Amino acid sequence: METTSRAGARNAASSPTAEGGPAVKTRTVEAYRRAAFPWYGLDDAFTGPRWLMQVGVTADGKVQHGSTGHGEVPSIRPDASGGLKERFAVVVTVATSPVRRSGDGTGHLDATTASSAAWLAGSGLLSSIWPVQLDHTLRDDWLAQQTEAAFELADDLEGAAWSALSLPVDAEPTPFHYRESEFGWVLAGSTRSGVHLGAYGRGMSAYGLGFSAIADIGAYVS
Repeated sequence: METTSRAGARNAASSPTAEGGPAVKTRTVEAYRRAAFPWYGLDDAFTGPRWLMQVGVTADGKVQHGSTGHGEVPSIRPDASGGLKERFAVVVTVATSPVRRSGDGTGHLDATTASSAAWLAGSGLLSSIWPVQLDHTLRDDWLAQQTEAAFELADDLEGAAWSALSLPVDAEPTPFHYRESEFGWVLAGSTRSGVHLGAYGRGMSAYGLGFSAIADIGAYVS
């Protein structure tokens, strides 16, 4: 199994602060530039729009993970016809972290793994959709249920729900775990540069994608 425990992916998703609290979420380009690891996006074969999403930053300013968007910005709720028509792909970059003590000294945080990236990608896909048959009052219950299911799947990347897929990362063939659902697709793996990658999308086939380190994150500022 990829993750050291169920808590490993959850820790990366919640990005605990140095005091053990939740991470600050921000989408400014300055926050991306503070990261001590390389950001990844789709490679130059993709010629469409690129845009910033959010990074998870601890209370002491350490960037732990973040996402970059490609294609059309999801509108979250589909149109009245019930269609999910946007074409987009989001790339999630997760810093490699070893097992470490929690900020409050009461326990340990597990190492980040490809499962951490899978969890962030799976929950990200869910946050970008809204089944047309659900109203506001039901969506929270639906989202909580689906998010827990996505976490269970991320914790078992060797399970039957995932298939193997090889995609180029910095022009090198790289193995990924891949799955599809009625809402879109999710994949996750690890790079030779020492970060974990997740991705999710809809309307764009994952099979033709390639990833590369972003030379200038400013290119994602609209």
